[in-house]
Amino acid sequence: MFELCEPIATVTFSEVPNEAFLALGMRNYWDGYFAGRAAPLGLVPAAVVHAVFYNFADGEVARHIPWVWGKITPEQAIAVRERGSAAALRQQIGELADSSGLLRIADLATRAAVSAPSEGRALYAGLRALRVPDEPVARLWHAATLLREHRGDGHNAALLAHGIGGTEAHVLLALSLGMRAEEFGRLHHLPEAQLAAVVDGLRGRGLVDAAGGFTDAGRVTKERIEALTDELAAPVYDALSVDELDELVAGLEPIAAAISAVDA
Repeated sequence: MFELCEPIATVTFSEVPNEAFLALGMRNYWDGYFAGRAAPLGLVPAAVVHAVFYNFADGEVARHIPWVWGKITPEQAIAVRERGSAAALRQQIGELADSSGLLRIADLATRAAVSAPSEGRALYAGLRALRVPDEPVARLWHAATLLREHRGDGHNAALLAHGIGGTEAHVLLALSLGMRAEEFGRLHHLPEAQLAAVVDGLRGRGLVDAAGGFTDAGRVTKERIEALTDELAAPVYDALSVDELDELVAGLEPIAAAISAVDA
């Protein structure tokens, strides 16, 4: 389900929504990113957004929050994000956007997405408080976003339970992709000394070896975090019967494939 929902939810980070935010005075992509994704939290300080998002380096959020709220309100950001994301999704899936079964798939995804308890899941709770869109494409994007952030909140809890900080999580992700930490897109911009200190900390805990790769313990820790993330994400689908879940998977597969084909 993660592999099927993630492409749908992340159209929100594509060019169409980005252009919509830039048209409202955002200075760059990251202004729009933080405005759109943090908007369900309301006018909270950068420190709160940093805590909820978990994996941004110190100071990154503060370059955008609260500056963006001097240009637009959270309510405006929510509306712009929804419109831009629905437009991007419609553009990427083509004729599937007007297929007769899309509303059914959007409704199944929504029923699952709104069924989970929100305790301990701040970003998911913020999204749950929003109105569910009526238009089927927008509803599908909204449901996929709820499912993504529900899983993301659980992933942060899994990282926290294993003592892995946000920047450390990116190091482990880079290594799992066969990359050195300094090659990874979310890390390469960090000052060399800062990134080296993070890697040294993981090395001191026996998770990274002298060459900067995984140790056996590091690989096992990463696998445990991913397994716990899956475990914490799974109950949201209990709202659907086995047949309904199969129907949802079958309906999402061509949509996710169409998005992947565009991205390729």
